Amino acid sequence: MPSQTFFLLGEDVSTAKEIDINTSQGIDEVKLLIAAHFAIVDQSGIGFQGNGAVLTETSEIVAATGPVPITVDGHAVRDPPCPRTLPFVGTFFEVYPDHLGNHQRLFEKYGPVIKTSNMGRVTYQTNDPKITAIAFSESDFFTKKINESHPLFALKTPSAGVFLGDTDTEEWRLAHKFLPPALGPKAVRHYAPTMQKTVEDSFIVFDYLDKQGEAWNVYQHMLKLGSQAVGKLTLGLDFQHFSSPDAPVHEMVHNIAELLSLNKKVTSKGDWYSSLPFGDPKRLKALKARIEEMVDESIQKASRGGVDDLPLQDAALAASNMVDYAVRATDNKGEKLPKSSLVWALVVATGAGFTTTSSLLSWLIYGLCTYEGMQERLLQELIDHGFDENTQMTAELTDKLDFLDKYIKETQRRHNPSFQPGRTAKVDLVLPGGYKLPKDSVIIPALHHIHNNPAIWDNPARFNPDRWDTEEVKNRHKAAYIPFAMGPRMCIGFNFALQEIKVFLPKLIYRYKFSREGDGPIEYDPMFQLIRPNNLYVRAERRVKWPPRSSQSNIA
Repeated sequence: MPSQTFFLLGEDVSTAKEIDINTSQGIDEVKLLIAAHFAIVDQSGIGFQGNGAVLTETSEIVAATGPVPITVDGHAVRDPPCPRTLPFVGTFFEVYPDHLGNHQRLFEKYGPVIKTSNMGRVTYQTNDPKITAIAFSESDFFTKKINESHPLFALKTPSAGVFLGDTDTEEWRLAHKFLPPALGPKAVRHYAPTMQKTVEDSFIVFDYLDKQGEAWNVYQHMLKLGSQAVGKLTLGLDFQHFSSPDAPVHEMVHNIAELLSLNKKVTSKGDWYSSLPFGDPKRLKALKARIEEMVDESIQKASRGGVDDLPLQDAALAASNMVDYAVRATDNKGEKLPKSSLVWALVVATGAGFTTTSSLLSWLIYGLCTYEGMQERLLQELIDHGFDENTQMTAELTDKLDFLDKYIKETQRRHNPSFQPGRTAKVDLVLPGGYKLPKDSVIIPALHHIHNNPAIWDNPARFNPDRWDTEEVKNRHKAAYIPFAMGPRMCIGFNFALQEIKVFLPKLIYRYKFSREGDGPIEYDPMFQLIRPNNLYVRAERRVKWPPRSSQSNIA
């Protein structure tokens, strides 16, 4: 069998490898063979050069005078570009404080893959959907492994299994078996009455603020609202957030929110900072211990909705909350989620649930006050479906609200709250475009920048829910819109979050007209794990008139 020597264009020719080539193989088979030898993650972009020309046939490659240079998408292999670094701090001031704006600037300047080094901690970011899909795929090349470069390293808790743990662990396999049934489409449907009661219980506070003529901070109240529902449905706890207008945020909610803020601060400043025995790192460790203690107490105190153990799917539909589910659910071998995994699995379900929902609700209300006609169109859709103050929210009803669905999607595209879902390279590899990534490096698919990438979206800065009806958007790349990430490690609670939003938002829009207080720029907290509007204040005025049903409406 003939052989040929190959090397990656851009690297020294001394790195060339001799590889046997079967002359009966087609060019695509040769590319696949070369990709395996050089850890090129997508063989379709491989090209060959030799004798002053591009080689497109297997026979040409074998006959060429070696070594044969390999290109990737027409490029020599290269390190991802990195902006100017300063002693000690690296690129910290190129990124912070406005990391959203600065990452956008860096993508525009350097291209779809960039490297940053913040106080010694190196990470890579991409706004390219093709690279994103590869990173999220859990393959021979990438996995979720929370090492020192990962944005969740300070929170790493292997026993949690989901979110805070690595993929290649028994804890993840167990959690991934037991938790999804409790958060699947069928299970979350029977949570709808609790979600509806939660938002209706909040009306007494919003009505009071309206009568007083007071504007209120949107995120703080959506934090109360989102966590009130999640507390009941995960831990069986009533946080009493709407017992009065001035009711404080429950300690558990406050602690989890502070934990996410501290994690962002600690991981953004390098390993030296996270190792300090005082200050933020010490406070973070203390908060983790306190949260674990509180959830364990809740598990002990939680009343069970039944006494019989049940198979996973049956338990998901019968349980009164996730604690009840977790202590009753058994797999086909009669085994349960180990107690060692239970506490932190519930911490993740609780914390990830309300922080994502509260941030997204805040941006949805921002959109009502900012983008002309949105509030009116959403209200009209409710009226056209016979919605009134006594309407019971069901999945069957919300599935019919097409414009609501498009409005939520467009908000998640334009103002997605999630940030920094990192994946770790398992080997030295070459990405599309010829970008080299070393083993154990972390790449972050930058969701905000993917969703606002002008190479993917037409006029991405324009808020336009109707774009979701276009063929261009319907035929988009599978990783062009990923508000809950994608792949085996995507957010397992996305059904829960979307149903909660689709119960809360219609009830709020039908009862109140929202208007923004003030017209200054909206600011986000760069040292919080999610993207949330910090200084958004609104008036929510109780409606006394509603529009008539549309003349074009033929909805039964």
